[in-house]
Amino acid sequence: MMNLADYKNIWVFIETECGKPKNVGFELINAAKPLAQEKGCELIAVVIGKDIEGVAKDAICYGADSAIIVDGPEYEYYTTDAFAKALVALVEKYKPETLMIGATNNGRDLGPRVSCRLKTGLTADCTAIAIDEETGNVAWTRPTFGGNLMATIMCPENRPQMGTVRPAVFKKGAYDEAKTGEIVKEEITVAADEIRTTLIERVKEVAESINLEEAEIIVSGGRGVGSQENFQLLQDLADVLGATVGCSRAVVDAGWMPHAHQVGQSGKTVAPKLYFAIGISGAIQHVAGISGSDTIVAINKDPDAPIFDVADYGIVGNLNEVVPALTEAFKAEKA
Repeated sequence: MMNLADYKNIWVFIETECGKPKNVGFELINAAKPLAQEKGCELIAVVIGKDIEGVAKDAICYGADSAIIVDGPEYEYYTTDAFAKALVALVEKYKPETLMIGATNNGRDLGPRVSCRLKTGLTADCTAIAIDEETGNVAWTRPTFGGNLMATIMCPENRPQMGTVRPAVFKKGAYDEAKTGEIVKEEITVAADEIRTTLIERVKEVAESINLEEAEIIVSGGRGVGSQENFQLLQDLADVLGATVGCSRAVVDAGWMPHAHQVGQSGKTVAPKLYFAIGISGAIQHVAGISGSDTIVAINKDPDAPIFDVADYGIVGNLNEVVPALTEAFKAEKA
């Protein structure tokens, strides 16, 4: 039987792409800090990639106590085989009590592979994390039944406790340039024949370029926009503001926009400085995905729409008149 006392500390996996960090890793450091303080343990960042020592330093400046890095040419681009082998080897050596991974495309691939090899549980796509007062276990909360219910899951008998957490659920903490911490370099090599995929060509996909999680301004539309053609009104407003266009699930189901644009519990959780909810009724699943927004502006012809309950500013009116007027007003302001 596994000796749980052998496992200690909280790890956060910092995902990188071509040596540059994804924000979700730093967001998780900020979320994990109070948990580490409550448990009286260390918070350690784990970085796997190529030329990533600077990322480890950034992780410490964002709040990690120390960092462990695996640096090598085989880790320049993500592959399941190489990254899973490296992360499993680190866990088996250091025995962390908890391991958090961002629920990105790569994180959702890596997490299950690692948990399976370690024979432990994994709570996927979490939107909240806490320490259970009674047991001391990590309480992972995630949407279930299509986002209609929230489930809290614990892993009491196996270690590490693992979870993937959605980007933009938490915000990054303050960056302290003066903060220092130990960076441990581990040499883990993966032979070419151990990696069962070969990168022939790397194409920047459209879905990658729609970076809703890191957008500062989002112009989002719902079923009330009326048609796929009417989304051009939202695109015009977004172009003026330098914003990203999002949408609700109903729009994706209607085939008006691709899933990469979807905001909400079954899409992407976002936390922009400014969020426009246009023709969006305000279903609980969508509201949960935008709760981290600094400012929400709602535009809807129904004065009783639930979206107005969470909006900071509301405009009751026909979006075909309101949105073009806003676009022209912002153009004039910029001019």
